[in-house]
Amino acid sequence: MEFLICSRIVGRWLAVAVLAISGPRSLRDAADSAGVLVGAAARPYLFSEAAYSAALAHEFNMVQPENAMKWPDLRPTASGFDFRDGDAVVRFAQAHGMKVRGHCLVWHQYNPEWLTQGHFTPPQLSHLLQEHVSTVMKHYAGLVFAWDVVNEALDENGRFKDSLWYNQPGIGMAGKDFAYVERAFRWAHEADPHALLFYNEAEGEGLNRKSDAVYAMVKDFKHRGVPIDGVGLQLHISRLDLDTAAIAGNIARLTALGVQVHITELDVSLPLDPSGGVSSEDLHRQAEVYRGVVRACLQSPGCTAIQTWGFTDKYSWIGSHSHGTRGAALPFDRAYKPKPAYDAMIEELAGHHK
Repeated sequence: MEFLICSRIVGRWLAVAVLAISGPRSLRDAADSAGVLVGAAARPYLFSEAAYSAALAHEFNMVQPENAMKWPDLRPTASGFDFRDGDAVVRFAQAHGMKVRGHCLVWHQYNPEWLTQGHFTPPQLSHLLQEHVSTVMKHYAGLVFAWDVVNEALDENGRFKDSLWYNQPGIGMAGKDFAYVERAFRWAHEADPHALLFYNEAEGEGLNRKSDAVYAMVKDFKHRGVPIDGVGLQLHISRLDLDTAAIAGNIARLTALGVQVHITELDVSLPLDPSGGVSSEDLHRQAEVYRGVVRACLQSPGCTAIQTWGFTDKYSWIGSHSHGTRGAALPFDRAYKPKPAYDAMIEELAGHHK
């Protein structure tokens, strides 16, 4: 009996030792060990592709729909809501023990024609927006833990963009500082008091006029009790000399205000040669950018999630957006093979414990 007990103890110790030597088996393992979420934006119509679903479930502990929770997908007509695609993302997450991030309730782009061409008055638009925010938040209450409430409201100078919601014709808040954003956050909180509410922005990850404006807005909201819980930094990166120190500094000052930061849409695009390939040198430089972003997040306890925009080059938006001049932006190649960027992410996550 003593021999059997000792054998079991030794066997268990050897199994732990082998795992420690071999390292994490996935991004998900490494993220769990580091105490953060690692996610990917996903397209529910691809869940039927076995390789896509297997990689998504194995590698990530969080998922966010690319488009399935935006206006045109949830409310393609004025007559009612269609939650089928968004619900498919939730079901996938539940089946694989993943958290769901919602994206996005208010955006000046990607809205249905019935809304943009409806010639609504500001009071009518205000009612439609409140109805949308409330209906969607209540439908996903308890299922979606965090939402990008407002997406990309600011221009590169930190001023509000002309938009349907702000001033064309707007919901009656044009020129009133952050008022229309505040209104959306209050509506979202009323509909689901338990969800974490984020403002999501592009090209404001470092220290510049846009990030200064985001910081000022969050500081104002926290001072006045506006229900904001976090800031999403997109990080669609197209340069390989990224100033990750500035990103770390911006994350630090935001989290010092008492909000979380999520990296929400990370990808690092590379120039393509005439045959559609990329150089080995660029792949390794790309890996160091991914490493730097993960490191910048992990330096602040309030940075709690890192998410890529997609995860395989097979289904990245970069190719069509750049008319085929750039690509290879994600941690997995078109055949779902991990790239140097994947290894760099795992190494950074595995070396950190919160």
